Order: sequence, then C-alpha cells, then structure tokens
Amino acid sequence: MNRETFSKILFVVCALACLTPYVSAPMALLLGFIFSQAVKNPFIKYNNKITKYLLQFSVVGLGFGMNLFEAAEAGKQGLVLTVSSILVTLVLGIVLGKIFSVKRNITMLISSGTAICGGSAIAAVSPVIDAQEDEMSVSLGTIFILNAIALFIFPAVGHYFGLSQKQFGMWAAVAIHDTSSVVGAAHRYGEEALQIAATVKMERALWIIPLSLVLAVIFKKKASKIKIPYFILFFVVAMAINTFIPATHDISPYLVMIAKKGLTLTLFFIGAGLTRSALRNVGIKPFLLGMALWVFISVTSLLVIIQTVV
Repeated sequence: MNRETFSKILFVVCALACLTPYVSAPMALLLGFIFSQAVKNPFIKYNNKITKYLLQFSVVGLGFGMNLFEAAEAGKQGLVLTVSSILVTLVLGIVLGKIFSVKRNITMLISSGTAICGGSAIAAVSPVIDAQEDEMSVSLGTIFILNAIALFIFPAVGHYFGLSQKQFGMWAAVAIHDTSSVVGAAHRYGEEALQIAATVKMERALWIIPLSLVLAVIFKKKASKIKIPYFILFFVVAMAINTFIPATHDISPYLVMIAKKGLTLTLFFIGAGLTRSALRNVGIKPFLLGMALWVFISVTSLLVIIQTVV
C-alpha cells in the first residue's frame, strides 16, 4: 500500500469516526487539523466545496427541530445587536486595516467575515471586490484559526460568567465567525442555546446581500456577481414544516440528529483544510487585524448581552 492510498483510507476512517457519538464538534475540528499537519489532506482540492454544501444541508436539517414563531422572536430580539455589531465591526475593521497597513481587499474580507458569517461572507464579497486567490487564502486562514479557538473557549467562558442558554446562543451568533463553529459551540452549551444561535446567525448571514450591494457600488462592480445565500430560505422552510405540519414530528428528531452529525463532520473538513501552506500564508498583520476585531466584538457583545438579555 503506497502513502497516498494509506492517507485516503485513514482520512475516510477519521471522517466516519466523526459520525459516531464518541467524537464531539471540537474533537472533530482538532482531529481534522492534526490529520492535515501530520498526514496531509488527500482530498484538499475538493475540501472547500464539500465543506460548503455539507454545512448548508446540515443547517437546513437543524430547521426541522425549531419552531418558526420562537425563532422569529429570537431573531427579533437579536436584530438591534446584529445591525449595530455589523456596522461597528466593519467601520473598526477599515480603521484598523489602515493602522496595521493591511491591503484594502484583505481588510474588507476579514472585516466582512468577522462582521457577518466568516467564510461565507468572504466567498460572497470576494468577486464583488475582485479579490485575488492569495488574498482570499489569507483572509480565510485568519478567520478559520480564530473559529477554531472560539469553538474551544466560548463554552468555557459562557460557564465562567454563568450565561443562560439564551445569552450564550445570542453571544455565539454575534461573536463567532462561521456558522459551523457557532452551532458547534452552542450545541456544546445546550439545546436552547443551539436553536437561538442558529436562528440569529441565519438572520445575520442575510446581511451578506446589502453589504455586497454597497460594495458593488463602491467598487463599481455588477450586482450579478453577488452570491445570495439561498440555503437560508430552505432553513426557514424547514422550520415552517416543523411548525405547521405535525405529521413530520415523528421524523424530525432523526433529521436533526443527522444534521448535527453533518455539522460535526463539517468541522472535521474545516480542520483538514487548515494546511501548513494556508497557515504560513496568513501573515502577522492580517492575523492581528482579525484578532483585534474578534476580541473587540466578543468582549463588547458579551458585556451588552449580560446587561440586556435575560
């Protein structure tokens, strides 16, 4: 058996292990990262596409475990915090980008990813501002590293401050970049936190559209380049089905269980995508920009949520 065949078999074995009850979301992320560093991902050219679609299908599946009216209430309560945090993060990102002398495109990508929804926002904004592949790699690497850190430390911080399920779900949705890590951290905290976090994060992700439109005007690009996150519509449809069609309640728990396993597997793929070259390409200045923005939004949103969310 040659090295390439061995790495492929080992990769599949690790991926299947993530579908068992013995591998949690943080463990899956760590397992993928260790695999990438020790063995190298044999499917790296397919990794991003698999991660993208697996995440979307899994998020839609979570909708079958949620009530549409409860989700709407959670979204309404998080609306002011969502809008204000997005605007403040974007403005602060532009200012810090100039201070740290980070290239404009990288500044916009990291700021957008931090403000809205990580890799999805970066993917949507990139064609609008004509970002180069290396600029995308740097921005995605920065966001993914911080995502990995957040997945491990957020539940611990939440328990330290005694956050309620509602408070933690809101905080995770606002302060963690990617949907996968938001859901992974919230799932560790509790079922109510998971539902609130997923709902508020989906509402937050919709801001990709107005942001892309504004950037299209600033950068004088065609609006046809904007990538609309249609899977959020299917997430809402899944919630509506679970709310208004009681006959689906017999299968809904199984769909939700599959979705949660899908998200764990997604985190494994994300970890496996953090290659050595991706980490080397990040650079100190973009990482400092991403770290500063993330710490700011994490601390300020936590203080606001502790004071205003019961």
